[in-house]
Amino acid sequence: MTTKKRLRRNDVEAMGLLDCPPAIVLPGPDAAPDIDEPLPDAMFQIDYFADTLVVLRQHFSRHPMTLVHGNSPIYYEEMEDGVEHASHVSPDCYVAFGVDPEAIRKRNGYFMREVGQAPDFALDIGSVSTYRNDLGPKRDLYARLGIGEYWRFDPTGGQYYGDPLLGETLVDAEYCRLDIHRNSGGLVWAHSPALGLDLCWEPGRLRFFSPATGLYLPDLAEERAAHQAAEAEVLRLSEQLRQLRGI
Repeated sequence: MTTKKRLRRNDVEAMGLLDCPPAIVLPGPDAAPDIDEPLPDAMFQIDYFADTLVVLRQHFSRHPMTLVHGNSPIYYEEMEDGVEHASHVSPDCYVAFGVDPEAIRKRNGYFMREVGQAPDFALDIGSVSTYRNDLGPKRDLYARLGIGEYWRFDPTGGQYYGDPLLGETLVDAEYCRLDIHRNSGGLVWAHSPALGLDLCWEPGRLRFFSPATGLYLPDLAEERAAHQAAEAEVLRLSEQLRQLRGI
């Protein structure tokens, strides 16, 4: 049995990456090993996690070379005691442009060596068991991997990250904070150049705003309401047509 190398919260700082690592044999041949670790603080995070994935997948659905995924492994290589191992990290949400989503899904993991690039965007949701790692070792790891933007959303408004929303962009292999804006109504927002969208913290919610349309991207509840309204309108028009035909 092959032993999987896992990313641990307490040992990420000890990791090192090679600039030009030699070829290695990864688990497979066609799929990554199953990940049996649960989503951290799943009951607290799941609604935010689900909303984010649904909203961004819908928004980028017309872009066939774009992958939107989350809580799934990004595989990379590291050296430990002179031996190269495949390790992985799992952002709550990540987006990669210019890739083959179907090929990545078939592999059951984002293998950076095979894909040829790091994701362009990653987001983590603050929780009691994850925030220290998000602010330190995980942030440093994302920078070393070359993930273009790293965002952190704190549903509590700052209990975990100190701020409701934080966005950083990679400049010369280091993260630099993006400008955060606030208004008197409690809205906190910042622009993501990678996504072309504004990320907005409303009390307890993460929303995405499109500067191109001047509208928020619809979330799960709004999508459901729009679908129900469309169904009701179809029924109304059908009934109206039946009545006209009966005259």
